[in-house]
Amino acid sequence: MGQKLIIVVATTILLFTGLLLGYVLSQLVLGYLALNLLTFLGTFSLILIFGTLYYVLFWELRRQQSRSSQRVTKISANQRIVDSRLRNKLIAKLDGDATTAERLIEQAKLDNPGMPESWYWERVIADVERELGDRK
Repeated sequence: MGQKLIIVVATTILLFTGLLLGYVLSQLVLGYLALNLLTFLGTFSLILIFGTLYYVLFWELRRQQSRSSQRVTKISANQRIVDSRLRNKLIAKLDGDATTAERLIEQAKLDNPGMPESWYWERVIADVERELGDRK
């Protein structure tokens, strides 16, 4: 909530400052406002505020995107570790027969479409364990 508040407040101030800066610059260009120390410092401060808020706003947005991409990367890395572990477990249950393991996974995907990848591996492992248990 705090980061969203920062973005909303910064955007609001940025818009207001931009409008004010545009108005002041247009008045200076049209000659309705005399260029003296006060107008120079006022215009300079508006430019400084506008630039600072612009930088802070996009820095915050970039930081949020970085955090979300780090979370996605961490989740996908954990998923690959789980998938690798499940794959090795299934192949070990099938006495090293990787071709049969892949065939069983593909069949499970055809029978139950739309499930997470790890679900298929767990399901096939359970089926193989059940089948091996029935043979004994």
